[in-house]
Amino acid sequence: MSDSLAARSFETLQVDVGGDAERVATVTIDRPDARNALNGEVRTELKEAVKAAEDDDGVRVLVLTGNAEGGAFVAGADVTEFGDRDQFEQRRVSRRPRVYETVADATLPVIAAINGHALGGGCELAQACDIRIAKRGGKFGQPEINLGLIPGGGGTQRLPDLVGEGQALKLILSGELVDADEAREMGLVEEVHDEGEFEERVYDLAGGIAEKSPLALELAKESVRASSRMGRREGLDYESELFTSLFDTEDLQEGLDAFFEDREPEFTGE
Repeated sequence: MSDSLAARSFETLQVDVGGDAERVATVTIDRPDARNALNGEVRTELKEAVKAAEDDDGVRVLVLTGNAEGGAFVAGADVTEFGDRDQFEQRRVSRRPRVYETVADATLPVIAAINGHALGGGCELAQACDIRIAKRGGKFGQPEINLGLIPGGGGTQRLPDLVGEGQALKLILSGELVDADEAREMGLVEEVHDEGEFEERVYDLAGGIAEKSPLALELAKESVRASSRMGRREGLDYESELFTSLFDTEDLQEGLDAFFEDREPEFTGE
């Protein structure tokens, strides 16, 4: 149990495992006075938390959110850290894997529970997640251009995949913000809910996913992610390879037995 995510202690994060749904871990960025902005400590601890969740057999789904008192999911990077950096120092702190790659490459499904504004690095963190559910009232955008910068956490790469090149360029070049409903219309988030329904939907979805085979979840995510870096023929071959590899698992046999016995499967990840 000492190696579990719940047993870990963090300065800038709150962690809950199983409190809202079985086998679901919630990691909350806890800097409300800074609107949950990403500073160096948050980035480091968030990477550690994701890795700990991956290594925890009691966790099958990870939910990322922000302290609601901050009024933001993540308001962006902590720009107070930018003032004394030159390009060489920034290159050093930008070495991969950064927090964005750690989240995007996690073997677990990651849901962004966007309970407020997601701006700049916060919008990029949401883009790195697998599924984005937003609470109505939040704003989204890439306002880096207003500082004389461009997105540096993957926004120029992941945002076009979600919303298309034209919409991505509109957001990035103008620095304009869009509300949650417009973000859903353009494909930046999958769902938008009012405050009274938001958390219930997040954990209904997360809990439902957590009931599935962790082996199938990992390979399903890997196969979909591969579609953006492979040609169609290569991707289809890779999907087939991952599909057939699951035929040697106990989870498949459990799924088949449960289907024919008309009961819910109990997957173990074996």
